[in-house]
Amino acid sequence: MKLIKCLGVAAAGLAMVSCNQNGGVPNKALQTEVDSVSYAIGMDVARNINSNASEIDREIFMQGFMNVSDSSDVLIAEEQVQMVLSNYFQKKQADARKKQEEDMMKQAEEKFAENKAEGEKFLEENKSKDGVKVTDSGLQYEVIKEGTGEKPTATSRVKVHYHGTLTDGTVFDSSVDRGEPTQFGVGQVIPGWTEGLQLMTVGSKYKFYIPQDLAYGFRQQGPKIKPFSTLVFEVELLEIVQ
Repeated sequence: MKLIKCLGVAAAGLAMVSCNQNGGVPNKALQTEVDSVSYAIGMDVARNINSNASEIDREIFMQGFMNVSDSSDVLIAEEQVQMVLSNYFQKKQADARKKQEEDMMKQAEEKFAENKAEGEKFLEENKSKDGVKVTDSGLQYEVIKEGTGEKPTATSRVKVHYHGTLTDGTVFDSSVDRGEPTQFGVGQVIPGWTEGLQLMTVGSKYKFYIPQDLAYGFRQQGPKIKPFSTLVFEVELLEIVQ
């Protein structure tokens, strides 16, 4: 990892600083090219630490550096070092992604609250209609035609024809209109599709009413599917490819 390599350089930089007996950094003029390169590396190391690992304990940081430099007893086995660093920075990245998603969701809820409410109202009214069934997840569906073939699993690859609309009838995607069925993995699509397809047998045609949390949630999907959109699909399962 580039970041881990940067921290290795940082160790060297901090070591040179800590070796100064007065605990400070001498102010030296930059007289040679090596002086300038040395100073630039110090700047780069500081920026990397401040940006990526500002919370590190510098005394323990230097303890690790000096233990290895002096061939002293180290507290972490050499073969575990990369794992410790990788796990830590992966967690930091995951936390950053989670925070980013939370911020994006908050912004979307402020801007598209009406769209979310309209979808919830639509589903509440729709579930009481004749022929509409509701799963534990909230997926609603009705059987237009029941087939007699096998049911796919989450790991199956299927061939389908579909026609997708918003709750107001706006078409956003349709293999039927294109005149060509499509293939994909059952587990590679939105959760509403993944669940719904496993209810069907080959030859069936169902209509899915997919709540936003089983579709694209707070994410915009193309020009027509706004955040928190409830989606409606007519789906015909033509074949289990594999």
